[in-house]
Amino acid sequence: MAARYSAPMPLRQPFPNLWLVTDERNDAGLDAALRRLPRGSGLIYRHYHLPDAERLARFLELRQIARAHGMVTILADSALTAAEWGADGIYGAPRALYPRRAMLRLATAHNLREVGEANRLEADAVLLSPAFATRSHPGAAALGPLRFRLIAARSRVPVIALGGMDPHRAERLGSPFWAAIDGLS
Repeated sequence: MAARYSAPMPLRQPFPNLWLVTDERNDAGLDAALRRLPRGSGLIYRHYHLPDAERLARFLELRQIARAHGMVTILADSALTAAEWGADGIYGAPRALYPRRAMLRLATAHNLREVGEANRLEADAVLLSPAFATRSHPGAAALGPLRFRLIAARSRVPVIALGGMDPHRAERLGSPFWAAIDGLS
C-alpha cells in the first residue's frame, strides 16, 4: 500500500500512500484505527486541544503503536519539538517547516500559491485540502476533482489529498496519496 518515492531525507520505508490525521474528534478510536491501517501507512499527530504534557504522553502512546506497525510518525509542531519527541517528521505551513532538519517535512496547502511556496521551500510532500467537503471546515469551499488535479500538477513533490477523503474519493481524484481524519477512524 506504499508508493515508491525518494525523499531528500533517509526514510526507513517507501513513502506512505495512506495517512491518518489525528484530531480531538477521532482520539477515542485512534489506537484501533492505527492497528487496522496497512503496514507502512503514516500518522500525522496534531492533538492541539491537549495541554503540553498530555499531548506528549498521547503522542508517545500512538507512536509506539504506529512504529510496531511499520508506520511513519509526523508531528504538527516545530522541527525542534519533533526531534525531541522522536517524530519522523513535521507537518505545517511551508514556512513553519524550518529550521531544516534530517526529517520528513509535510507542508499544508489550500491553493496554488501555497503549493508554490512549498516547492520553493523544498517540502518533501504537500497535503492539499480540502479536496472535498469536510466536517473539519463546515461551509468551506472544496477544491473538487478538477481544481485539485490542476493545483496538484504544479507540485514538485507528492501531493497528499486531504478533506472528505475515503478510498472511493481517492480513486475519483486519481491520487495515490491521501489522508483522512474521520474517513480512517
